[in-house]
Amino acid sequence: MAKLSSEAKKRYFDKLKEYKIVIDQIVQREKTLLQVADTDENGGSFKKLILADETLNLVSYFIIMNGISVSLLGVKNEGFLNDARKALYKALIYLEEVISPLIDAPFSDYEEKLKALEGYDDEKRYNLLKKLGFTIDSINESYGDNSKWKWSFVEIEGRFAAIAKNLLNLKTLVAGLDPRVKGYEARFRHLVLVKKLLQQSADRYRQKYELSTLRIDDFKLAISYLSALRRIHQLLGETNDAEVVKKKMEIWKAKMEADLRKLEEDAKTAKLQK
Repeated sequence: MAKLSSEAKKRYFDKLKEYKIVIDQIVQREKTLLQVADTDENGGSFKKLILADETLNLVSYFIIMNGISVSLLGVKNEGFLNDARKALYKALIYLEEVISPLIDAPFSDYEEKLKALEGYDDEKRYNLLKKLGFTIDSINESYGDNSKWKWSFVEIEGRFAAIAKNLLNLKTLVAGLDPRVKGYEARFRHLVLVKKLLQQSADRYRQKYELSTLRIDDFKLAISYLSALRRIHQLLGETNDAEVVKKKMEIWKAKMEADLRKLEEDAKTAKLQK
C-alpha cells in the first residue's frame, strides 16, 4: 500500500507540472491583455470579453487539478478549488465591467455599454454564457453539498443572471425572435436561459434569507430578480406570466415588510429590557 501511495503521489505531481505550465501561460497572457484593454478606448470591451473567456479557461485547469487529486490521492484539494473560485470572481468582474452588473434597471441605463459589443454576435454571447454556467456548476459540484461556500454561490449565480440579462439587446430582442432573422436560435436560447436564471436567483436569494442570513438585503435582492424577470415578460407581451410574477412579488414584499416590522419590534423590546 505504501508503494502504491508513493507511485500515486509521483503520478500526481507529474500531472500537475503539465497543468501548471499552462496556467502560468494563461496568467501571463492575462497580464498582457489587461494592459492593452485598459488603454484601448475602441476595443477595450472585446478584450475584456477575451479576458473573461481566458479566465474561465484558467478555472477549468484548477478544477482538473482538483479532479486529479481526488482520482490519484483520494482527497479534494481545497487550494485548487479556492483558486478556481477566485478566478471565477475575476471573470465575473471582467464581464460586469463590459456590460454592467445592474439587476433591475431600464435598458437605457446600460444600453451604451451594449453598443460597444455590436460585433459580438448572438452565437458568441450564448456560448460564453454556457461556458460561464458550466464553470459555476463545475466548481459548485467540486466543493460538494456541505461546503462552507454553499451560500456564496447564491451571489455568484445571481451575478451570472444579471450578466446574462444585460447581454441581451432588449431594443432589438422582439424583432429578433422571428425565426427568419439571423442568429434566432442562439438568441432564443439566450432568452430562455435569462428567464430561468432570474427566477432561480430570486428563489435562491429567498432561500438564503430563510435558511441562512435572515438579512432583509437578501430578501430585497430576491424581489429585484423577480422584478427584472417581470420586465422581460412585459417587453415580450407575456401578460399572464408578468401578472404571475407581479403577484409573487406582492406576496414576497408583504412577507418582507412583516419580517421587518417584527425585527424592529424585537429590537425595541430588547432595548427596553436593558
